[in-house]
Amino acid sequence: MIVNCKICQKKFNLPTSAITESGRLLKCGSCGNEWTQYPIKEKSEKEIKKTFSTNIKQPAKVNKIKTSVKNKKREINLYSEEYLKKKHGLVIKDTTRNKEVKKKSTRNGFGFLSYLIIISILSIGFFGILNLSKDVIISSYPLTEPYINYSYEILNIIRETVSNFLI
Repeated sequence: MIVNCKICQKKFNLPTSAITESGRLLKCGSCGNEWTQYPIKEKSEKEIKKTFSTNIKQPAKVNKIKTSVKNKKREINLYSEEYLKKKHGLVIKDTTRNKEVKKKSTRNGFGFLSYLIIISILSIGFFGILNLSKDVIISSYPLTEPYINYSYEILNIIRETVSNFLI
């Protein structure tokens, strides 16, 4: 049974067995209004049929012809790449092909340690050649002598620190 508060018009849903013939005191949870609610008498089925039968005209019966409709299978797949590209302009990249290519391809690049080894070999070779031709370079270009001496001092310092860590 749906009950309305007379002050705030809030609606409450109560079971019909909660309200007896003698009535029941109810209190609105929103505004605090109290009132005595009596059971609401429902109209009988005869009265309802009378009111509806006079107002409503029944439509004439239509003979329905049953037609058998066969479900056609779609000729085009709605999720195919061609349909999605044509209809919606979507291009789908196939990730399975990329995974196969990645598995087949081999690694062509060097790693960090490979580059480190190559740089160290090149620098050792450079300083070896510089050590052998130091006298020739200094006699040709006398201003390069302090730079060559400083570079060898730095190499000695690096060599000593590395040897201290290894020992």
